[in-house]
Amino acid sequence: MKLYIYICVFTLTNVLHSQSFFTRKMILMGCGFEISVVAKDYSEADKYIDLAVFEIKRIERIISSWDVNSETSEINRNSGIKPVKVSKELYRLIERSIVLSRLTDGAFDISYASMDKVWKFDGSMKKKPSEEIIAKSVSKVGYTNIILDKSESTVYLPTRGMKIGFGSIGKGYAADMAKQLLISKGVISGIVNASGDMNTWGKQLNGDYWKVAIINPMNKNKNFATLSLKKGAVVTSGNYEKFVSFEGRKYSHIIDPRTGYPSEGIVSVSVFAEKAELADALATSVFVMGIEAGLDRINQLPNTECLLIDNKGKIHSSDNINIYEK
Repeated sequence: MKLYIYICVFTLTNVLHSQSFFTRKMILMGCGFEISVVAKDYSEADKYIDLAVFEIKRIERIISSWDVNSETSEINRNSGIKPVKVSKELYRLIERSIVLSRLTDGAFDISYASMDKVWKFDGSMKKKPSEEIIAKSVSKVGYTNIILDKSESTVYLPTRGMKIGFGSIGKGYAADMAKQLLISKGVISGIVNASGDMNTWGKQLNGDYWKVAIINPMNKNKNFATLSLKKGAVVTSGNYEKFVSFEGRKYSHIIDPRTGYPSEGIVSVSVFAEKAELADALATSVFVMGIEAGLDRINQLPNTECLLIDNKGKIHSSDNINIYEK
C-alpha cells in the first residue's frame, strides 16, 4: 500500500468579486502536485481540491505499474500469456499512446518499461555499456507489438517480460482529468501543476492570463522567457541535472526507446499544447528526435508549440510561439 504524504498549504491573494485564489501542495503519483483554484472561500476551495485529489488517485490506481492491483500491472503480469480485459478509459489511453508513437516515429513508446536499466545516473556507473548490452536492453521494446482488441477491450503483450508504463504521459493525463472535473463542477479558473506539468484554465484574479516562466538551464536562478498561457498546458523536460559523461561526451537520462542510447544535444524542452497529456509525451519525444526533426514535427501539429535549448545555450523555437518577455 502506497503511503501518501500531504503537505497542505493554502494561500489567499487578490480578492476580486468575492473570489479568492487558493493553493494546496501535496505528494501524488510519487511526485509533487500543486492544485490551485479560484473560489469564494476556504471551505469551497477545500472541497474542490479534494475532488481533484480523488480523481488523480483514481487514475493512479489504473495506470500505476507499482501498484500490483492496477490494470496496468495485470497487463504486464500476463505478457506472453494472454490478453487482459481493461476498462475503456485505459484502453483509450493506450490507443492514444500508440498514435503518439506513430506520430513521433517511436521516440515516444509506452513499452519503454520493458527496457533493461543499463544506464545509471546516480554516480555508480564507471564505464559506458557495450553496444551488445545496449542493443539487448531494448530487445523487448516496441509499440508495434502491442496487440489491442477493441471489440473485447483487451490488451496483449506477446513477449514474456514485455511491459508498458505511463511515466512520460501519466502525470499529464491525470492533470487533464483533474482540470476537466473541476471545470465541470463550476471552478472558473485554476492551475493543476503536476511536478512541472502545468495545466491552466481561466484567468488570474487581476484579469490577466496565467504566465509561465521558462527556467534557463544554464543558470537555474534565472528565467530566459516568460510566456502567456491563454489556455491549455505547458510541460518542460530537462536533462541538465541527471547525466553521465564518458570521454568528454555527456549522456542524459532521457533514453531513446528505439536504440537504448541516451539523447544528446538538447538540455531543455518546453512544449505548449491544449492538453497536458500531449505536451507531456511530446516534451520527451523532442529530446529523443533532436532539434531539427523535433521542431519539424511540432510545426505540423495544430495549437502546439515548442521552445528548446541546446547544449551550447542556444534557443530554438517552433514557428508560431510568442516569447514576449526575456
